[in-house]
Amino acid sequence: MPASRSARLRKASAEAGALAVVRIDLSPDDSYAYKISCTQCEVPRPGTGTRAWSTRRPGEDNGYMAAMDRWIFHLTSRHPDAEAPCLTYLDQARARLQERRDAQG
Repeated sequence: MPASRSARLRKASAEAGALAVVRIDLSPDDSYAYKISCTQCEVPRPGTGTRAWSTRRPGEDNGYMAAMDRWIFHLTSRHPDAEAPCLTYLDQARARLQERRDAQG
């Protein structure tokens, strides 16, 4: 049985750590879209000031992994002293990034 949306949200929130705000929305194709926002970083928003840094990736488990990979890279580059359970997957995230780069040629 697939995990419920609330169970997925609890898991993603726990993995992402204290600096993250995690949301799970429904994509137009009824799959889950994972959004992870940083509570400390802001980025320019054209014409309207700033907004929290975030990543949003649609799709079931691949969307979760893609969003979490981006979050891991954000943590390691912007918050190197931060602690989060997801950081144990840094090597795997780097390997997936390298695979995507290799596939692009």
